[in-house]
Amino acid sequence: MSVSSSRSLPWALIGAACLGSFAATSSGTTRAPFLLEMAQDLDVSMPLVANLVSLTATAWGITSALGGWMSDVIGRRPILIVAPFALALTLVALAAAGSFFWVAVWAAAGGGCAGAFTGVVFAEVSSRVHDSQRGRALGWVMSGQSLTLVVGVPMAAAIGSAVGWRGWLLCVAALSIAAVLSLFLTVGRGSAGHTRGAGARPSMRAALSPRVLGLLGTGVAERICYGLAVVYFATFMQVTYNMTLIELAVPLAVFALGNIAGTVAGGQLADRLRDRLLTFAVAMALSGVAALVLFIWHPGPAVSVAVGFVYVLLNALGRPSFMASLASVPEDVRGTVLGLNGTSASVGWIGAAALGAVMIGSVGFEGFGPLTAVLALLGAVGALLSRRSRSS
Repeated sequence: MSVSSSRSLPWALIGAACLGSFAATSSGTTRAPFLLEMAQDLDVSMPLVANLVSLTATAWGITSALGGWMSDVIGRRPILIVAPFALALTLVALAAAGSFFWVAVWAAAGGGCAGAFTGVVFAEVSSRVHDSQRGRALGWVMSGQSLTLVVGVPMAAAIGSAVGWRGWLLCVAALSIAAVLSLFLTVGRGSAGHTRGAGARPSMRAALSPRVLGLLGTGVAERICYGLAVVYFATFMQVTYNMTLIELAVPLAVFALGNIAGTVAGGQLADRLRDRLLTFAVAMALSGVAALVLFIWHPGPAVSVAVGFVYVLLNALGRPSFMASLASVPEDVRGTVLGLNGTSASVGWIGAAALGAVMIGSVGFEGFGPLTAVLALLGAVGALLSRRSRSS
C-alpha cells in the first residue's frame, strides 16, 4: 500500500507539489501586470491580450481531465515530471514569440501542461497520506496556488519592471524546471499509480459515480463564487472608492492572505471534523452571507477590505474538506476524478468571468452579492446531497 504508515506528513513531496503548483498557476496568473505592455509589444488591443485567460483556462480544463485519466493508465510519475518540463518549454517559446498568434498558441499549450499537472499532483499527495491527514496535506498543496496572489504577482511586477514580460516568463520557466527536479527526487518509482498491469484500465463507471458527479457540479458553483471575487475585487474597489493601482496594493494583499489563512486552517478542520462535506456546506453558506455584505454594504474602504478578507477566508476554509472528500475514491480512479475536478474548476473560472461581465453591464456590482449568495447556497445544498448519497 502506498500510504505511509507513519503519522508524519511527506513534507518533501508536499514541498515539491507546492513548488509545482506555484509554477503552474504563475504561468498564467502572473501575466496580469503585463497586459498593457504585452499589447503594446505585440501591437494588439489590451482586451485581446486579456482574453488569453479564457484560452488558457479552456486548455487547462481539457488536459486536466485527460492527464488525470492517463495517470490512472500509465502511472502518475511520468505525468508529474513531463508536464512541468513541457510547461517550461512552452514558457520559453512564449517569451520568444514574435506575434500575438504564436503567443496565443504557446499560452494555450502552457495552460494545457499546467492543467495536466494539477489534478495528478493532488492525486499523488492524496495517495501518500492517510485519510485522517488528507485535508492538511491537500491544504498545503493548495497554498502553493494561493501564494501566486500574495507572492507571484508582486514578484512578477517587481522583476518584470527590470526584465520585461518576456524575461519574467523565463523566470517562471526556471521555477518549473526546479519543480521537475524536486518531483523527480520525491515521487518514487514505487509510488502510487506508477505502475499498472498491462491490461488494467480505470473504470469510468467507478470514477463517475453519482456522488462524484454531484461533487464536480458543486465544485463549479464554488469556483464561480471564488472567481467572481478574485477576478473583480480590484475593479470593485476602484469603482466603489476611486482607488488607484498603488492604493490597491494593500487591499489585494489582505485579500490574498485571507485565502491562504483559510486554506491552511481549512486543512486542519478537514482532518479534525469527521463530516467533511458538512464542513464544506457550512463554510459555503457563511461565505454567501459575507458576499452579500461585501457587495451591498460598503461604508468605507477599510470595512470592505475586512469583509473581503472574511469572505475569501470562509470560501477557502471549506476547500480542503471538499478536495479530501473528492479524493475518497478507489485508488485506480483517483487521478481521473481529481483531473475532472480541474476541468470543473476551469468551467467555474470561465463562468465567473462571463457572469461578472454580464452583471456589471446590467446591474453593477450590487448584483454580485445576491448572485454569489445563490451560488454559494447551491454549492452547500449540492454538498449536503452528496453527503446523503454517500451514506445511502
